[in-house]
Amino acid sequence: MAMLEVKDIHTYYGNIHALKGVSLEVNQGEIVTLIGANGAGKTTTLRTISGLLKPRQGSISLNGEDLHKYPAHELVYKGIAMVPEGRGVFSKMSVQENLEMGAYHRNDKAAILSDMDYIFGLFPRLKERRRQVSGTLSGGEQQMLATGRALMSRPTLLLMDEPSMGLAPILVEGIFDTIEAINKEGTTVLLVEQNALMALSIAHRGYVLQTGQMVLTDNAEKLKKNEMVQKAYLGID
Repeated sequence: MAMLEVKDIHTYYGNIHALKGVSLEVNQGEIVTLIGANGAGKTTTLRTISGLLKPRQGSISLNGEDLHKYPAHELVYKGIAMVPEGRGVFSKMSVQENLEMGAYHRNDKAAILSDMDYIFGLFPRLKERRRQVSGTLSGGEQQMLATGRALMSRPTLLLMDEPSMGLAPILVEGIFDTIEAINKEGTTVLLVEQNALMALSIAHRGYVLQTGQMVLTDNAEKLKKNEMVQKAYLGID
């Protein structure tokens, strides 16, 4: 049984049919990437999985348990955390306060402090700026903080939405190295990413989404060699 199972979900924005029967699976320990053009429905898929949007049809389960009955804020207790597109840090709070917010549902103070040290080990720049107001951080630093805040909830499944958006190439490499490191520590990752080549370079498997429908799935190496993927998403003629 897959860790995450999404079956035939149909999600709407008003009368707009955004997801048209999307199905996917993520197995424990994997990095799975979801690629597609702008407007294909990638973010909508993550927002539906995370409970921010409710599908009109279909099912979503985590380790065999139906998630439909839970409001979005309760899914953190089930082990799901999301790093949203655009980072979404609490701009008037300090770096440390943002990280503490990631652990709002926990009361194991010693373990929280230990996890914060782990985050500062992953992102030494955050440690240097732990007292700094988050709204004054650079885009790359805010991405680090958004990722660290999600990890403070100790997720078993991490949803990441466009982590490289707006970042300089050297920072993009660092973010993807960190995703690999997080995965090796045992966190399963579902990654939505515009930079398809980078995403496929670290993912185990991938799905291709077009206008709200899954059109292709395979392991990452085969997707990189697929002619349609190369032309549409990798810039290879």
